[in-house]
Amino acid sequence: MKNTVLATIQPVESLVVPSSLDGRDGSNRGVAENSQLAADNDLDALRAWLSNYADTKTTFDNYRKEAERLLLWAVVQLGKPFSSLTHEDLLLYKTFLTDPQPASRWVSASGGKYARSDERWRPFNGPLSPASQRQALIILNAMFTWLVNAGYLRGNPMALLRQRAKRSAPRVTRYLSTSLWDEVKVWVEQLPLESEAERKYHARCRWLTTLFYLQGMRISEVAGGRMGDFFRRLGADGQDQWWLETVGKGDKARIVPASPELIAELRRYRIANGLPALPTRAEELPLILPFKGTARCLSRSAVHDAIKGIFGGAAVWLRDKGPEFADRADELDRASAHWLRHTAGSHQADGGVDLRTIRDNLGHVSLNTTSLYLHAEDDERHRETVDRHRMNWNGNDKK
Repeated sequence: MKNTVLATIQPVESLVVPSSLDGRDGSNRGVAENSQLAADNDLDALRAWLSNYADTKTTFDNYRKEAERLLLWAVVQLGKPFSSLTHEDLLLYKTFLTDPQPASRWVSASGGKYARSDERWRPFNGPLSPASQRQALIILNAMFTWLVNAGYLRGNPMALLRQRAKRSAPRVTRYLSTSLWDEVKVWVEQLPLESEAERKYHARCRWLTTLFYLQGMRISEVAGGRMGDFFRRLGADGQDQWWLETVGKGDKARIVPASPELIAELRRYRIANGLPALPTRAEELPLILPFKGTARCLSRSAVHDAIKGIFGGAAVWLRDKGPEFADRADELDRASAHWLRHTAGSHQADGGVDLRTIRDNLGHVSLNTTSLYLHAEDDERHRETVDRHRMNWNGNDKK
């Protein structure tokens, strides 16, 4: 039977599973009349689960990859239906993920990535890292839970696997301190303004850093944003409030307060580019204007390169100030657009902005994520420990 199945190592969209292994009679199948799915075999059930994520490409691709790997492993390696997998089988699968063997069957040649339609395609490009193994099990557990809730399976064999205690998430470290952020701003302000090209470059650098820092936006949100996403409405006090509408992770829309300072910078940027001071609600111009050509949105990579250019320029400028600035320059060389988002969250949290406000502005789902931006309390703890907890070997170090 296994030799018959070997030829079916192919993506789920073109996979054909022998009827004896398709799960119609799987030992873990739920009661048919209780099922909320039309699917009567494992492959169709998995496709039903995946259809929930069809509108988010990255998530869909990752979920399909893990479901596909487990289904193929069950049928090809074990010679049993996916819906007959047991706790013991999944223990074996955990080990398999660390080194998929035989490699000729499971791993693409030389670890290369091939199109899913290519006959050289394989489910793996090599052994999975510990982080990727954990992610795979998390996704599969969610899949099994959904299939149980849908009535397709009787139980979730993943739920029996021993879970390691969750470690507390580390504090965010990829952000710029206030002093280093000040250096970046000084570098932007000293850029030359003699030619039109220099003035436009200065205007873009100032607007980019302002937009990322004040709004805490993701690079995809900045790259895909339009000037018409700015809008204003009357507040309870009768005063105009400016807001910026954006679409974030998972296609979730949110509105972020736009401060008078940000609107002043928006005016400055638009005027520098020969535009009216404020956008209309229907305006389709991108948030970041290209230097030449059609006024269309920049790609994510173009925005990434623009921010890296600012940090790189500031790093060179710092090194020119003297060797004592080398470490700070090195940190800027490592920084990216996402560092600016972390910097925005960290500076707000350390400045006393309510975590719920930061959560909603940055588009976080949980306050647990937002709390990772708290650093000021660590600084104070460090100062107090150093100042008050001493050895005093000589007895004369007391303050």
